[in-house]
Amino acid sequence: MTWRVRYISDRQYIYVLSVIVGIAAGISAVVIKKSAHYIQLLLIRSSAHQYENYLYFLYPSVGILLAVLFMRYIIRKEPGHGIPGVLYAISRKKGLIRFHNTFSAIISSALTVGFGGSVGLEGPTVSTGAAIGSNIGQFLRLNHRQIILMIGLASAAAVASIFQAPIAAIVFALEVIMIELTAASLIPLLIATVTAVLTSYFMLGQAVMYPVTMPSSFDPSNTIFYIGLGVLAGLLSTYFTKIFIAVESYFETRYTNWLHRFLISGLLLGLLIFFFPALYGEGYDAINLSLRGDFSSLYNHSIFFSLQDNIWVIFLLFVAVLLTKAFATSFTFTAGGVGGVFAPALFLGAFLGLFYVTAINETGIAELPVSKFAVVGMAGMVAGIMHAPLTGIFLIAEITGGYSLFIPLMIVSTISFVTVKVFTPNSIYTHQLANRRELVTHNKDQSVLDMMEVRALVEDNFYKVHPRQTLGDLVKIISQSKRNIFPVVNEDDMFKGHILLDDIRTIMFDRELYPTTLEKIMVFPEHIIHPDDPMDKVAEKFQASDKYNIVVLQNGKYMGYISRANVFATYRKKLSELSLD
Repeated sequence: MTWRVRYISDRQYIYVLSVIVGIAAGISAVVIKKSAHYIQLLLIRSSAHQYENYLYFLYPSVGILLAVLFMRYIIRKEPGHGIPGVLYAISRKKGLIRFHNTFSAIISSALTVGFGGSVGLEGPTVSTGAAIGSNIGQFLRLNHRQIILMIGLASAAAVASIFQAPIAAIVFALEVIMIELTAASLIPLLIATVTAVLTSYFMLGQAVMYPVTMPSSFDPSNTIFYIGLGVLAGLLSTYFTKIFIAVESYFETRYTNWLHRFLISGLLLGLLIFFFPALYGEGYDAINLSLRGDFSSLYNHSIFFSLQDNIWVIFLLFVAVLLTKAFATSFTFTAGGVGGVFAPALFLGAFLGLFYVTAINETGIAELPVSKFAVVGMAGMVAGIMHAPLTGIFLIAEITGGYSLFIPLMIVSTISFVTVKVFTPNSIYTHQLANRRELVTHNKDQSVLDMMEVRALVEDNFYKVHPRQTLGDLVKIISQSKRNIFPVVNEDDMFKGHILLDDIRTIMFDRELYPTTLEKIMVFPEHIIHPDDPMDKVAEKFQASDKYNIVVLQNGKYMGYISRANVFATYRKKLSELSLD
């Protein structure tokens, strides 16, 4: 380390670490994807499409149970969601992520998805990459800002590797992980993502993830149909988000025992996948079929196989799958599975686009290209569910090779995002953090305030006095105090008011008033602070009161004071920690 400090600048050091992080995150992404796919291949490779697979009812619960047992009794940690955990580590834990996260999500998510849990691998891949970046930073004794940068680099590298999409990965780091686009972060992001993609190329080969043939370039006359798809994507994203939050909240409050949650959620998940096998796993194959205009995944392995020639049954199956995917994903999580919502967003987008264009073509309203609408539907759902329109645009363009679709991608993603923001201000990733005011956003002022806590700023080095003490007693205390405020409290530390030195300066030397009790001269402040108040509310109180110190009370009990100077000094310190420049 001494040699490094002497001969290598901080910037050069970060560049070297970007390569290391890119390789490590790239390898982890390949391992997690291959593990899940091999498990899934072993389970379903021998089943025929025309027969319903009753094992679909059982497989997801087996995988989730294995994942839960692994997390609870080997790792001894509760399974959690990937990307929200990364955001929480950035906002509340100074980027410190435990070492077990570098491998635990790989095993638990591979079991969950490989056995048919209706979630994706991208969230655990990002959390694994973030853990790798954080632990490299901790091992090398990097500072807070550098560890946060390592997390951002590794998260982007993980996305770049699993999708082989470096540009989308950088946009993802900016939009979702909230990394600043500065000179200090851009070059390392480029290095890490390119390194991760090259790692993926060497291990998996170079191929488009969702190959699709575009019959023609963008037709401006179809703009109205793309606008309609954007609105539908926004509404479906809103539905997915609200169902996800509601189901998760219901199971957390209703069933406190993990075994009860597993049994009920696992049963419901098994039923859904048995009736609608398209919900099985992350849906990679189903998405590829949809992009070719093939909706056979709706009835393959299901009791509806014999009805495949009835277009109205097909439409009903489309609607059923689109509406139940939110429940299937939610049940996977509430049962204890580990995964992400990236793949469900892509799945819903492909099926929504295919359903939308099939309905229009069948009714004779227009003759629209099926593949195009399935592709841009994926972008719309990513933009809506993740609240990341740019990620949706660049990701779908890269993973499908559909670069000629930028205009439709922009239309659908933008309208979907605008629509969903009307109903849900926060995404699935951020709603819990936002409710707890623990979310770091691109609004640095708000983010810094959210990172500050009232309890950490309370000063209690004030002389407390009793209401029945006299002015004479106070004068003796003043000579020993370095503060100009004296809180008046009773025997139980209940706050009754306070005395400001400026208020008694004209009478403090009048000995005739020394017998006066303090309860007669104390005042109760106009503004008080609760220890759980958000810091933006505290800042408003300072601005409204024009005071330098405001008392902190909890249920009427005195805790101390917060000073304007301390708030400002802490704000400046947090801001410097958060900035990468």
